[in-house]
Amino acid sequence: MIQLTESAVSAISRFIDQANKPVFGLRIRVDGGGCSGFKYGMKLEEASAEEDQIIECSGVKILVDGESAPLLSGVTVDFLDGLEGSGFKFENPNATESCNCGKSFAG
Repeated sequence: MIQLTESAVSAISRFIDQANKPVFGLRIRVDGGGCSGFKYGMKLEEASAEEDQIIECSGVKILVDGESAPLLSGVTVDFLDGLEGSGFKFENPNATESCNCGKSFAG
C-alpha cells in the first residue's frame, strides 16, 4: 500500500525519537484542500483508532484511516533535504494532477 524510502524512514525515526510523548506510529492521511484539491497530512500518534489500517514499513508503523486508504494506495513517501529546504515528498500513482510542492494532488 504505502512505501517509505530509506530517507523517509530515517527522518520519521528521528522525529519519533525526539517526541516528548510515547509514539505508536505515524498517521498519513488525505484531506480536502491544497492547491490541487487534496492535501497530505502527517502526524505522530500515541495510539491507533479502531478503524485504522496499520502498515509496517521498515520498522515504522503507518496509520491510515478508511477514507484516505484508497487515495494512498501505491504511494511512495520520500524525505528530501537540500539547499531549498527539507520535507516529505509524495509520489502518488492515483493522482491525475499534482502541484510543484509535492504536497497536494487531484484524484
